[in-house]
Parts: sequence; structure tokens; C-alpha cells
Amino acid sequence: KTTTVTLLGRLLGDAGIASAVAGNIGTAFSGVAADAAPDSVVALEVSSFQLDHIGRFRPSVSVVLNITPDHLNRYGGSFERYARSKCRIFENQKKGDTLIYNADDPETRTRVEKHAPAGVRLVPFGLNEPAGEGAFVRDAKMVVRLAGRETEVVATDRIGIPGLHNLYNSMAAALAAVILGARAESAGETLKDFKGVEHRLEFVREHRGIRYVNDSKATNVESVWYALQSFASPIVLILGGRDKGNDYSKIAGLVAKSVRSIVAVGESADKVVKAFSGTVPVEKASSMKDAVDRSAALASEGDVVLLSPACASFDWFDNYEHRGRVFKEAVWGLQ
Repeated sequence: KTTTVTLLGRLLGDAGIASAVAGNIGTAFSGVAADAAPDSVVALEVSSFQLDHIGRFRPSVSVVLNITPDHLNRYGGSFERYARSKCRIFENQKKGDTLIYNADDPETRTRVEKHAPAGVRLVPFGLNEPAGEGAFVRDAKMVVRLAGRETEVVATDRIGIPGLHNLYNSMAAALAAVILGARAESAGETLKDFKGVEHRLEFVREHRGIRYVNDSKATNVESVWYALQSFASPIVLILGGRDKGNDYSKIAGLVAKSVRSIVAVGESADKVVKAFSGTVPVEKASSMKDAVDRSAALASEGDVVLLSPACASFDWFDNYEHRGRVFKEAVWGLQ
């Protein structure tokens, strides 16, 4: 969500549309709401925790990127409760409002098409061309089709942030920006120039032929699934933290295919060892510095050392930003 909201803010700003970015991304909505003009746009990242407490919250444009298991420790282990919470983002929308959703995610597609309020404009995005409005890929180009007008926005290999998940982020942000008044033709330049956000597949350094990547924002298994698909090189994966009810079987196949070894960290280190010790070599680390040192020793020239924990950070750190900064400090400390 952070990448999509940040990118949307950039697209709106580059289009000359007055806007602000707020919510779970770091700046409270209350901190920008009072200064927002009636015709300005506030791009909000809204978490399931915040949606649990809404009353009249009604976005004119809502975006559902995916609905996959996360925070199950908060919801009594119930994915159904968590999914219902996520869907509250559109429960108060009415005729004239728009709901953008990931048609390639079966859970999202089913829940949106079943529970979206009557009269809400449904706009899907995905790899395949929809029957009506939406964003899709054709001939290796991202295409946006809205209000009967179709625009080839950008070649998918020219988008500045790599990976399938970032293609989805780009499609969702482009749709929202165009619906809010930006020109689809100009969105492509922003998508080519955008370099992502800190702690989300953030390239840190290449040292002795090994690339180090900070994906501390990956606090669930789904995020790690996308991260592992973003690299062709063998990966040494730093995994673990405060577990949220993770089911690691969902990435077992990708780990077997792409990961050279795993360094397990945090409270869930033993669970990580148990989940993967029969698949790839796994070592436990006592600190983030120890994890980076071990990863450097395990990696070979051409490999990627990837911090993509699939867990919350609150066992060893204040938050995922703190975890990412400590990782980067350890990487820059390598001799």
C-alpha cells in the first residue's frame, strides 16, 4: 500500500493536482485534513486496524490491492475476520464513487464483486484485458482504459520499480490518478522516473559482487512471495521477527527455486528453521548485524542478500523503519 499511495501522490503532483499523502504511511490524516482545500486530493494509506474503527469514512476512490492472510494474531487466527475488515474500505461508498481492485487476486475479485455497494463504479486492474474499464498489459505495455478512452501508458520494462507487485502498484496508482484528473499520457514519465520507497525492495549497496536489498516493509508472507520473484540471481534471505500467524508453505516452492540459504532472526527464528530446514540451509542469527555478517559469508558473487522478514518488527525494533535502518547500517559496515 505504501508504494501505491506514494506513487499516486507523485502522479497527482506531476499533473499539477493539489494533493497530500497521509494515513498509515506516517503522516496522520488529521494533520493534513484541516489544510486541504475542497478541490484537493488526500491519498490515504489505510490499514485494517484503522478500518476496524471507521464510522462514516467514505473515500471517493478506494483501492484494494490484495486480500491475503496478515495480522491473523490480531483477528483470533481468522482470515475471514481480517478479510471483512479490509473490505470496510468500500462499505460506505455510494453511486458516483469508484472502487479499483486487483482482478488477478481471486480473494479480492470475489469479495469486491460480491460485496461492493450498488452503483459504485468498479474498475479492475490485472495482466489480462477486462471487458470494460480497467488497466491491463498488452504487447508488453501497460494500458489504461477509462470512459471509453484507451491509452498505452508505458512499456512494462521501463517502469522504474521492478517486480510483478510493482506493476500492480503502478496500474492501481495510474487508474486512481487518471480518475482524479491526471492525464494518462503524462503518467508514463512519472512511472519511469519513480524509484520506489524506502524499506521496500530498496537497493542498499553492492559489496564484493553481492547486492544487498532492504525489504523491511515486507511484514507478511505475501510480500515475500513477490520479493522472491523480483530477482533472477540466487538469494540469501533474512527471514523472521514477531510472527503474525504465518503459513510459510505458500513460499516453499519459491524458496526451493530461488534461495541459496536462509538466515533466521527474531522471535520466530525457530519457526523459520522448522519450516525451511528440509528445503535449504538455515542458520539462526542473534542480531541484525550477525544476520548481515552471516549472509555475507553465505552469499557468492552475483547473489542478492535480501532482508524480507515476513514478520512484524516489534521483537527487536521499534518498527519496520528502525529494522531497515539497522540492516542498512550493518550492510554499510561490511569490510
